[in-house]
Amino acid sequence: MRIAVPAETDPGETRVAATPDTVKSLMGLGAKVSVETGAGLKSGIPDEAYAEAGATIAPYAQAAVQDADIILRVRRPNAEDLSGALPGAAVIAILDPHGHVDALQSLAAEGVSAFAMELMPRITRAQSLDVLSSQANLAGYRAVIDAAAAFGRAIPMMTTAAGTIPPAKIFIMGVGVAGLQAIATARRLGGIVTATDVRPATKEQVLSLGAKFIAVEDEEFAQAETAGGYAKEMSAEYKAKQAELLASHIAAQDIIVTTALIPGRKAPVLITADNVRSMRPGSIIVDLAAERGGNCELTKPGETNVTENGVTIIGHLNFAGRLPASASALYAKNLLAFVETLVDAESGALAINWDDELVKATLLTKDGALAHPSFQAAS
Repeated sequence: MRIAVPAETDPGETRVAATPDTVKSLMGLGAKVSVETGAGLKSGIPDEAYAEAGATIAPYAQAAVQDADIILRVRRPNAEDLSGALPGAAVIAILDPHGHVDALQSLAAEGVSAFAMELMPRITRAQSLDVLSSQANLAGYRAVIDAAAAFGRAIPMMTTAAGTIPPAKIFIMGVGVAGLQAIATARRLGGIVTATDVRPATKEQVLSLGAKFIAVEDEEFAQAETAGGYAKEMSAEYKAKQAELLASHIAAQDIIVTTALIPGRKAPVLITADNVRSMRPGSIIVDLAAERGGNCELTKPGETNVTENGVTIIGHLNFAGRLPASASALYAKNLLAFVETLVDAESGALAINWDDELVKATLLTKDGALAHPSFQAAS
């Protein structure tokens, strides 16, 4: 069995799909591992480290992928990136399938079995495979660090002979994995932290981290979470009440981190242009949903911009990738855990159990066609 780790082709992607540690583990499954030269450089991993772990260093992508049974990537490859892979090869990556059916059909035409790691079910068995959680955790941390770096004042209260500097007020909007880590990081830095979310289960989590919970707690709020643990799309009436509550709160904040995403949809707008105009000069908004359009109406995805009233809005597209070494280490372990479920322990060969719930949830293409019911309907 051959496993390929090509370099990422997206210029903004700093992560890599395998580390020397996971290469050793993959070889322990009986695999030969081929890593494209330079694949790990942006994550601080030189070719020599992969070679010492036992990988073959391929001079270019096609050489790495040639005759591969499994191809590990961070982002969705183009069809031409798979040239030379074996028919039925497993391509495992964050495939971002929503709204990209044409790209999925191109992968299907290559005859590969493509697995989207972000569709992994949130069940106990799959905790070690949950790329959304591993990457969001780092993104939430980095968001607060970026905010602190852009903020022109100290975060904690500081009392000196010259006077006292008040602590920064930090508001976290959306309390998923990223939001919880943002709360914890902001608290460690000494800020006065508040948070909001439409899911009632998050209130206790927010309070347990020492932050104050802000939300309209009505009957709709009590039923605002899906069985999978995601936030539901709220009614216009609820959004209006929540917006009224939050408007005055937003105006008083120094730093706001927004994290609200609904899978497969444009990010909901949580901060309007009027909200931004109400904030003090020097305030910071960090929008973790910039890749999906942003939670702030004035976010410019991929940019940091300063509004007319002096509010800085940070809209990086890959917050986890701003910590490439840590993000790659966790992501590579997520992939390793999934590969282990696809390989026969005795023969060391690729042996996909098509009835496995993990496979059914993540499989997008198989035998030249779209395999996932959600995307078959969209084709």
